[in-house]
Amino acid sequence: MLRILRHGVFGLAVFLGLFNATLPASAAYPDRPVHWLIGFSAGGPVDIVARIMAQWLSDRLGQQFIVENRTGSGGNIAAAAAINSPPDGYTLLFVAPNNAISTSLYKKLPFDFLRDTVPVASIMQLTNMLVVSNAFPAKTVQEFIDYCKANPGKVSFASSGNGTSVHMSAELFKVMTKCDMVHVPYRGSAIAFPDIISNKVQLIFDNLPSAMEQAKGGNVRAIGVTSPQRWPSVPDVPAIAETVPGFESVGFYGISAPKGTPPEVIEVLNKAVGEALKDPKLVARLAETGGIAKPMTPAEFGKLVADETEKWRKVVEFAGVSVD
Repeated sequence: MLRILRHGVFGLAVFLGLFNATLPASAAYPDRPVHWLIGFSAGGPVDIVARIMAQWLSDRLGQQFIVENRTGSGGNIAAAAAINSPPDGYTLLFVAPNNAISTSLYKKLPFDFLRDTVPVASIMQLTNMLVVSNAFPAKTVQEFIDYCKANPGKVSFASSGNGTSVHMSAELFKVMTKCDMVHVPYRGSAIAFPDIISNKVQLIFDNLPSAMEQAKGGNVRAIGVTSPQRWPSVPDVPAIAETVPGFESVGFYGISAPKGTPPEVIEVLNKAVGEALKDPKLVARLAETGGIAKPMTPAEFGKLVADETEKWRKVVEFAGVSVD
């Protein structure tokens, strides 16, 4: 009887071991801190949204989601670091329009973003806002265009780096209005604002969260938004398209991971983000930054990134800009 009992216990142990071995990785994920790489400086719009979402995910999934700022090269330094990380779900990338733009703008990238990453989740959509120094004379989009044309090459615009939507919104504006402006790239919009406020650089087409904060604080003057219609959180600011028909630059924020990340890990993350975007308090915080919550499946988010990549490729070619 004892021998039978021992065999039974041993058999049960073996069975449980095999059962646990076949459990999906998601059953234990995450069991240690997750690093979330963002390509822009602390205090900027991407950083603000990333930290809001990271705190929610940390609280919900029981492990710290650590936001790491890897600035430079229009977000490509962060992208490269994420792509070269182990595909285990413990290194993620904050995805924004710069990733779609860089594919065609940068001629010597060491990676192919669409090939080397997998989509995880969409967080929100947002517009950019054209803000100018208070010392700049133009108060409307039309006055801005008239001033630029009367002073070719004398107006400079800041950006959060080459290949960001902040940069390319201005390039699209230049093409569509024939305005001659000089590009001054920074390593993040938060770093650029002191120079805009002091009028060393006259303007920026910044992501709405930081642009709205600076405008509400009276540090700069808002002239227009880059969405095709007025944006819900700033209804008093005209759409640039009201003056420049067809002008549009709407951005997106989301999460991607290195290619090869297990599908079950992606499922855990997508589900958690989806739950976050149903939380009224979190949605309200995103709205305060000017964003509109936009949950998607991984496949839907992947299609959005692919579509945006093709859209910006056409703009890059039309504008005739490139970065080596």
